[in-house]
Amino acid sequence: MTITATGLRKSFGDHLVLDGITLDVPRGTVFSLLGANGAGKTTTVRILSTLLAADAGTVRVAGHDLVREPDAVRAAIGVTGQFSAVDRLLTGFENLMLMADLHHLRRADGRRRAAELLDRFGLTDAAGKPVSTYSGGMLRRIDLAMTLVGSPQVIFLDEPTTGLDPRSRRDMWRIVRDLVAGGVTVLLTTQYLAEADELADRIAVLDGGRIVAEGSPEELKRRIPGGHVRLRFADPRGRDAASGVLEESFAESDPLALRVPSDGSLPALRALIGRLDDHHVDVDELSVHTPDLDDVFLALTHGKAHTR
Repeated sequence: MTITATGLRKSFGDHLVLDGITLDVPRGTVFSLLGANGAGKTTTVRILSTLLAADAGTVRVAGHDLVREPDAVRAAIGVTGQFSAVDRLLTGFENLMLMADLHHLRRADGRRRAAELLDRFGLTDAAGKPVSTYSGGMLRRIDLAMTLVGSPQVIFLDEPTTGLDPRSRRDMWRIVRDLVAGGVTVLLTTQYLAEADELADRIAVLDGGRIVAEGSPEELKRRIPGGHVRLRFADPRGRDAASGVLEESFAESDPLALRVPSDGSLPALRALIGRLDDHHVDVDELSVHTPDLDDVFLALTHGKAHTR
């Protein structure tokens, strides 16, 4: 595991923010934290990235103990927060060179690394322009590029696409996928449920300072009632035959379709198709419908304020 946290607790005065959470994040994956505003997502990131001390619990990041080896942890990670950390008075190239100096890269190596990152993030043409002239999407890209100057093994992305337009958000998604494909581990907090659905290998849902559910997006969706399989038939005889076989089925507005409650899992689909096949009922179309992450979030957080 690249990130392992056990029993993390944190309070601010009388307010308990984290109540003993445990995380295991494998190398080369995207792990997403979901929760309502104030659920503790940013506090978790700040603890894991050495910016805030936990009241209790143990953490290892990239093989290093967070308390005993904080410098080694910092050398292995990069952090992109909710708000851009770039110097808007400098150019994009100058911002990257500033980070190269902080990482003690030789001047020539720093210039080479800056050029590589500017090209990778599609910012070469804007390299000599003040960052104050950049669009929101460009700001987030240069911010992430600065995080990558030191070639981190682990990147913490705390709501990295907040405020971006849909095209810029998808550009960031592509960049994150490329990073993970190269072996980087990403811990992502986000208020966009579609973002977690699109990027995360595993998701943990925070509520009341605790992790109330964890799993892949599909595993979490299957936990929520409302999933079903929609069957459509070539003619009314096929639909009527299936209705006789599947007593739990429901009619739809389409006279040739039936709805069958199901969690959408492979074993459930095999059993359903097997029953129809045993009775020689042919299906023209089959589609699986599962609850989305909006449904998961609302169900697991007791209907608290919806994330964006």
